Amino acid sequence: MIHKYTLNGFNIVIDVNSGGIHIVDNVTYELLDYVAPPLADMLPENIAAKLSVRYSQKELKEAYAEILELAQEGVLFSEDDYEKFADMMVSAPIKSLCLHVAHDCNLRCKYCFASTGDFGHGRKLLDEATGKKAIDFLLEHSQGRRNLELDFFGGEPLMNMDVVKSVVSYARSKEKEYNKNFRFTITTNGVLLNDEITEYINSEMSNIVLSIDGRPEVNDRMRPAVNGKGSYEVILPKFKSLVQKRGEGQYYVRGTFTKYNLDFADDVIHLYEQGFDQISVEPVVTDPAKDYALTEQDLPKIYAEYERLAKYIIERKKNEESINFFHFMLDLDQGPCAIKRLRGCGCGNEYVAVTPDGDIYPCHQFVGMEEWKMGSVYDGSINTKMKDDFAKANVYSKRDCKDCWAKFYCSGGCNANNLQYAGDIRNSHKLACDLEKKRLECAIMIKAALA
Repeated sequence: MIHKYTLNGFNIVIDVNSGGIHIVDNVTYELLDYVAPPLADMLPENIAAKLSVRYSQKELKEAYAEILELAQEGVLFSEDDYEKFADMMVSAPIKSLCLHVAHDCNLRCKYCFASTGDFGHGRKLLDEATGKKAIDFLLEHSQGRRNLELDFFGGEPLMNMDVVKSVVSYARSKEKEYNKNFRFTITTNGVLLNDEITEYINSEMSNIVLSIDGRPEVNDRMRPAVNGKGSYEVILPKFKSLVQKRGEGQYYVRGTFTKYNLDFADDVIHLYEQGFDQISVEPVVTDPAKDYALTEQDLPKIYAEYERLAKYIIERKKNEESINFFHFMLDLDQGPCAIKRLRGCGCGNEYVAVTPDGDIYPCHQFVGMEEWKMGSVYDGSINTKMKDDFAKANVYSKRDCKDCWAKFYCSGGCNANNLQYAGDIRNSHKLACDLEKKRLECAIMIKAALA
């Protein structure tokens, strides 16, 4: 299987199964519309005749020879070596845990999938005992995995900072005993940041996600405080201070774009101009009936905006400026391992979420859906049948993924979004798929432009 497209003056050909990416001339690009395996040793005369109006016989023969050579090297029209492993995907030890330290929030973001922080089940905070139970659960169910990840999430986790510190301390106290290494992250809206919390976060958190949507008017329209006032002026200086003090530490400023700001490249540019060089601005995923929801009718504008943003990033990088846009980050040299290519994020299998009540769900986006509760940290239970089912949810068991050129990059998409907007974790959320494919095309083009 191949996928080919033209973008920003580049003819790009992707060999799906090998991961080979080729920048080709016009004659090779057009010739690929007419040839398919098994390839003959010489260019078929009927194909040469069809294209002879635009290209000379010499050009056509040279292009075909290049195609044939790439195919013989296994980087064009390659065989699928992955499908045979699909049925071998089995349940794995848990290595990552999303700990909901607060089902409460001091903002009232209009697009919040968590019902403004309480996930539809009332506002509450995680207590210290439950947090420690979550660590015990992860230690027990991680088995031989040494490196463990724990993300402090909400709601707004800074509303429960004492428990965050207690959990970190408890986890650290267990590392030597269990031969484990914890890596902590935290996601925050920044309202409660101060010098003390900033110092602690920069000391203990391997990565930080800072939530801000971009330009003041864009951010404040969708991310107001409880009193209805905007949050931009409150959080921006705090985020700047944290990032400046963080030095080389990992972070992201993360925003959401909606139908209200289809010119979202301007929000990325605004954040960059404010001093942030690690940026993620992602499409809202919500009920299509919402007035801010993205729909298929918005795709042409969104596609054009991704292209505009890609060209902006190319110019910045050519000037040796530091800027990374999360959805354009792509490792074409090695990429994900085979399992990651087939199964993605590990939701419900290697990764679970824990609520303030100690309930376990497949991920943070399943929280509140009672039928998807997997167990409890209080009795150490886990629904192994559900866990096994998530382990087997891969690009070959998802109906629309098997024949999709992007399957080994997106690894089947988001299970939670598939469930909520396509009715099943194995059904693809089409809008999300379309956006992901466009981002991938832009990301690969950026690599070509900077090569």
